Amino acid sequence: MRMMTNSNRRQVMAGLAGLGLAGPALAQADSLIPDGDMDQSAAMQAAIDGAFRDGYLRLPPGHFWVSGLRIPGNLVIEGVPGATALIANGGSIGAVEGQYHVSLRDIAFAGDSGGDSLFSVSQSRNVSFERCLFSDSPGIGLAIDNSEAVVRDCGFSGHGDAAIHALDNSGLLLTGNRITRCGNAGIRVWRSEEGPDGTIVANNRISDIAWVGGGNGQNGNGINIFRADEVIVAGNHISDCAFTAVRLNTTRNVQVSGNQCLNSGEVAIFSEFGFSGSIIAQNIVDGAATGISITNLDSGGKIAVCTGNIVRNILERSPVNPDTIPIGIFAEGETAITGNMVDNVPGVGIGAGWGPYLRNVLISGNTVSASTIGIAVSIADGAGSVTIGANQLEGSTHDIAGMLWTEIAEPDLRAAASRYPHVTFS
Repeated sequence: MRMMTNSNRRQVMAGLAGLGLAGPALAQADSLIPDGDMDQSAAMQAAIDGAFRDGYLRLPPGHFWVSGLRIPGNLVIEGVPGATALIANGGSIGAVEGQYHVSLRDIAFAGDSGGDSLFSVSQSRNVSFERCLFSDSPGIGLAIDNSEAVVRDCGFSGHGDAAIHALDNSGLLLTGNRITRCGNAGIRVWRSEEGPDGTIVANNRISDIAWVGGGNGQNGNGINIFRADEVIVAGNHISDCAFTAVRLNTTRNVQVSGNQCLNSGEVAIFSEFGFSGSIIAQNIVDGAATGISITNLDSGGKIAVCTGNIVRNILERSPVNPDTIPIGIFAEGETAITGNMVDNVPGVGIGAGWGPYLRNVLISGNTVSASTIGIAVSIADGAGSVTIGANQLEGSTHDIAGMLWTEIAEPDLRAAASRYPHVTFS
């Protein structure tokens, strides 16, 4: 087993400096030696196995170097709040595999887990993490696979990849967590194949998500939902993501509501590729290269409601994707854009269609101010129907313009409406 170097030990200890490390070990784990330099995996596993009969293990305060722990079912493991830390010793700290009814509380997980996640759950049911800390791993903090689990009021920081990576689960609840300084993602909810998932991602605080893995949007996202249907993303505070605050890719019946999305490097809220049935409502977007994008009709992306959002302070260009165009709200297929407030866009306030990719879009009851173009509509050959009505437009160079891709072909589309039967003004 690879031992942790002195420099790595110092780094982990510094990251956990806020933990108070005083107090005697409790009887159930009296073979453990707090704050020693030796690996204590065997002693920790013996304490866990010995507690199986009682269903409860209270860990003492201190740092314990461990790896490869296996947690049985019908067990609660609880640390001393702010004082118990399990430190990875060259591999994953532990896993819950094929178990039922497991709870871990008030434990810090940290350190060099190598190429593994810091902790993992697979093929398990009724697993919960409460008030735990996951920090300073080179990869994923917590991986959850084919399971039902609750992750509540936990902290995640300093992970090289994602804080939480969830794959092929059913009915996860990820709520009240604090996630910061991760290399590629805050929370990922993915599936191997598109299908029902039902995860709820609510009331989390996510910040400072980087883009170390590169690519054009698969990394750098606060919350990323991929092929997972029936997911709810609500009430989260998401700031300073390299790409996107909330990114939906090939999803069905997903709701994105009541989120604060601040300082996104590309599109703040993205519903892309083969999505169907996205509701994007009552969110605040302040600072992004594009506010909300509902796109990819060419890949089957259609059916969305975009209502009651505030989108403001759009950037002139994206720092990470030069192809991103400054737009407040954009949609292509079967989308109602209603009752939104869009302000301060050095480009298009609300956009409908890209070339021929436009069909059945409604733009009604919105207020757009201080944008170069209030509403932009594609008038390219093959563009489908759009209905525009009862919008308040103020401070725009062009109120409603007809577009050929990025070029203004009709500066006043209302005056030329008779030439474009696919455009209806009401």
